[in-house]
Amino acid sequence: MLRERVSDDIYVFTSELYAQVTAGAVVSPEGAVIIDTLPFPSETLEILDFVQKRLNVPVKYVVNTHYHADHTYGTCFFTGAETVAHSKCRALLDTVGRRGLTQAKADTPDLEKIEVILPGIIFTRGQLDLHLGKKTLTLMHSPGHSPDSIIVLVKEDRILFAGDTMMPLPHFVDGDIDDLTHSLQSIPPMGLENIVQGHGELILRGEIDDAIKSNLKYLDTLRKKVSRLAGKGKPREALAQIDIESCGKSRIPLAGLVVKLHERNVGALYDSLVRSK
Repeated sequence: MLRERVSDDIYVFTSELYAQVTAGAVVSPEGAVIIDTLPFPSETLEILDFVQKRLNVPVKYVVNTHYHADHTYGTCFFTGAETVAHSKCRALLDTVGRRGLTQAKADTPDLEKIEVILPGIIFTRGQLDLHLGKKTLTLMHSPGHSPDSIIVLVKEDRILFAGDTMMPLPHFVDGDIDDLTHSLQSIPPMGLENIVQGHGELILRGEIDDAIKSNLKYLDTLRKKVSRLAGKGKPREALAQIDIESCGKSRIPLAGLVVKLHERNVGALYDSLVRSK
């Protein structure tokens, strides 16, 4: 696990075991808020040890930005903390999440001790503010990557934990391309210092506009290319011609995982367009 201090009391942790998943800690003398967890117990336990022993503060809240396993499997290790999420996250964890964990345990012995933790604090509309010490964290619904996705703004620092709303390559297979477009468009007016992506490197203030424009351009280009093929009645096999570079993105980030994510995007959008005919 990699650890980066992005302000006096905000830390970002990045998995070295899977897809550069990120988690965060916002710290005050009264306690810490953990935003997402890392996929494997060993790395999440490193976060817990760092906060409780090195920083010497209790964990008060764990925020789940969405229900996907790579961001929530570590929640169970923060005993005594309140878990916070969107209401749709709670519902998805209780259904899809439980089924997925059963299969994951069968495939990966390292996950044997993982339990699904249902959020006890949820919101459905608008936003939710968490106050801890002098910190205010504003949780906002940000669907698109998944129906339950949220983003978390640390108001005093202008740092946004964007979950998988912001990634090196937008991914909407479990969500909706239009929702993701709208969610990305909502970010630039916030006047941010940094964005913590759900996967990959920290985005600095001077990089934010270009990063978001790049993701929006990718979604627009992808939509046009897939719509053109679907409109001509081309078979699914024809999708191979829509490679990641033709949509303006590199195949290098996340150790090449973005190529697989792109292929899934293409297939999901094509299937959706064909169904809607």
